[in-house]
Amino acid sequence: MKELKLKAMAKVNLGLDVLRRREDGYHDLRMIMQTVYLYDQITLERSDPPGISVQTNLSYLPVNEDNLVYRAAKLLMDEFSVDAGLKIGLNKHIPVAAGLAGGSSDAAAVLVGVNRMFELGLSQEELMARAVRIGADVPYCVLRGTALAEGIGELLTPLPDAPDLQVVLAKPAVHVSTGFVYGNLKADALTFHPDIDAQVQAIRDGDAYRMAELMGNVLETVTIPACPVVAEIKAQMMHDGALNAMMSGSGPSVFGLFDSEAKARECYEKLSRGSLAKNVFLTRFFHGRKRENEAVRRRP
Repeated sequence: MKELKLKAMAKVNLGLDVLRRREDGYHDLRMIMQTVYLYDQITLERSDPPGISVQTNLSYLPVNEDNLVYRAAKLLMDEFSVDAGLKIGLNKHIPVAAGLAGGSSDAAAVLVGVNRMFELGLSQEELMARAVRIGADVPYCVLRGTALAEGIGELLTPLPDAPDLQVVLAKPAVHVSTGFVYGNLKADALTFHPDIDAQVQAIRDGDAYRMAELMGNVLETVTIPACPVVAEIKAQMMHDGALNAMMSGSGPSVFGLFDSEAKARECYEKLSRGSLAKNVFLTRFFHGRKRENEAVRRRP
């Protein structure tokens, strides 16, 4: 196979709870992950000179081992002694450092693509086992869809498709690092924990309103004081008719869930015209994990 084109999709967290800080410095988490139909475009192309090269549409992104797509390709190509060359084209649309797992999803897509291009024969489960070496979110981004994530995020339980809703995503023009958020989280002092089990049941029941009602993210206790605009965007979305609105991951991106396409579009247009957010997207949940994974393996 000479060339592959892939879609690396973003994710949001419908619920994010931190149980404790572990002795190794990581945190034990319980999260509900949901893929949304916002994606980066990745092209893989075989080349004659050996080695890996990366090209991107953003000049500030690294094109060496510091880029997760490079590390993903190298991981498999080293393990299986692939001596062919590989050109990786990365066209970014998911905002960078936004709490949407853009980098992790890019890496996951490259794992899937390299496995297919060089006929390595790895199953999805085998790819996910390797993916955690790159990052805690990467196994989920290989899986995609709706899932319960535990541990540091690598212990995954697939769930039924979440009820279909419109999604407005907004990233403000501020930066917050994941390290800062987790480093300043007082996990033992949290007074609120989202009911992840009840939210899982709402998803199993197909109850969109209960699922939205139960949304919660304990990392907001750190990010919102540091970036008050996150709370402002949430308030705007709720004012415009969102069933609920919440920060995704460690932020600073915020998403609102809508049961009305008209309300979602109105909110999207207001945020696009306003000054609260730098990037705004109108999208929806990604469903059909099995069908889409097969499409990725063929030609997405």
